Amino acid sequence: MLSIPKYQFWFCTGSQDLYGDECLAHVAEHSAAIVTALNASGELPYEVVLKPTLITNELIRKTFNDANTDPLCAGVITWMHTFSPAKSWILGLREYRKPLCHLATQFNEEIPYDTIDMDFMNENQSAHGDREFGHVFTRVDKNRKVIFGHWANPTVRAELAGWMRTAVGAVVSQHTRVCRFADNMRNVAVTEGDKVEAQVKFGWEVDAWPVNELVPYVDAVTAAEAAALTDEYYDLYDLVLDGRDPSEFRRHVEVQAAQEIGIRRFLEEHNYQAIVTHFGDLGGLKQLPSLSIQRLMAEGYGFGAEGDWKTAAMDRVMKVMAAGIPGAKGTCFMEDYTYNLVPGAEGILESHMSEVDPSVAAGKPAIRVTPLSMGDREDPARLIFTSHAGAGIATSLVDLGERFRLIIAEVDCKKVSHAMPNLPTGTVFWEPRPNLKVGVEAWIYAGGAHHTAFSFDLTSEQMADWADEMGIEAVVIDNNTTVRGLRRDLMLGAVAYR
Repeated sequence: MLSIPKYQFWFCTGSQDLYGDECLAHVAEHSAAIVTALNASGELPYEVVLKPTLITNELIRKTFNDANTDPLCAGVITWMHTFSPAKSWILGLREYRKPLCHLATQFNEEIPYDTIDMDFMNENQSAHGDREFGHVFTRVDKNRKVIFGHWANPTVRAELAGWMRTAVGAVVSQHTRVCRFADNMRNVAVTEGDKVEAQVKFGWEVDAWPVNELVPYVDAVTAAEAAALTDEYYDLYDLVLDGRDPSEFRRHVEVQAAQEIGIRRFLEEHNYQAIVTHFGDLGGLKQLPSLSIQRLMAEGYGFGAEGDWKTAAMDRVMKVMAAGIPGAKGTCFMEDYTYNLVPGAEGILESHMSEVDPSVAAGKPAIRVTPLSMGDREDPARLIFTSHAGAGIATSLVDLGERFRLIIAEVDCKKVSHAMPNLPTGTVFWEPRPNLKVGVEAWIYAGGAHHTAFSFDLTSEQMADWADEMGIEAVVIDNNTTVRGLRRDLMLGAVAYR
């Protein structure tokens, strides 16, 4: 897996000095107790770091600007322990540039009915402080995530953990670099887009390279290196020879092994985290990168086919967001292919010509070498498998000319009812929510592409929050979607996001 920095989240408590030093001492004690408990829970994916209580304009501003410049700070969690005059936050909030979560909580879970007095009321004014803080956020028109509930509640911690992953996705997006070894497929619309505006909105650097700049890296891989990696393949995967001579089969696999080594070296040398290829522009490569790309995707590199840099970048961002989730089923590049319209077994067969990420495989993948009608090269080796079953999301980032839109569809992945022995690719079969008819019609009305960044492990809420953080429209298709309601939302979005 590509390395991910050990990000941290700063815990900033809002208060004021109206009630004296003893009150502020209690505020600091409570904040420390919450941070200690959050870190000890094992439920959060990143460390929470306690910061001094914020009571002045100067300290708030300095803390937020320090957060901006700290490369390990992925966001700030704020808690309004007492009434914190929100005008003190205006300058800091206006200058702050990273994700922020307003944790609307309080130290005590229950009102101490028998002992409560005005001292307690004055010291524990979270309900008061939440409204003051929330108002100024709305007034300065800043995005934030609001999570309400007691900090020790597992549901609240799960929401906080999910937001942390979204925040890391927003931060990583600003440092995502995409290497394009080809242009977009001719006459295809949805893979096009404004790369300058994408860098403005998302931070993505999208660079084009002639594919023959890659070829020397592949050619420089020694026969011994390719053979050693092929031996590793043979230990990890089953083989489907289809009657081929084993030595001829292995030669095809060794081509992919050399490509994996050479492509990885190129990406590492030039600091790229995502890659785009195109079967129509292979230069001096012997095969379409297939098994090689599949392996790189499983390591954490984003990928997009036929020049689709938007999906490659989204794939990378979502892989980072999902990294480290216990029991993860995988996040990957995917493509819509063909429908099954049989009542009771409806769905869409998802795949690609060869580059399907084995991170979503339900069992042990197998290597198969079969002809590829496109690309005019020798038969590529690729991994074949079927995916896990379960709930997931498919996302499509589309450029509408004047703005971007992120479409997020909730889907249910299922096992196909019959084997497909002649299909030499990895496959996923899913039914969109609320059903195939509404899901497909809604996707088409929203302008969704045929390429998607798919995940078993992320949620539509997390991706909608990511879109909010990026300042773009999010369209969610789920169990509550109706075509009429979605079309109304699209019209409203066209007005709000122009």
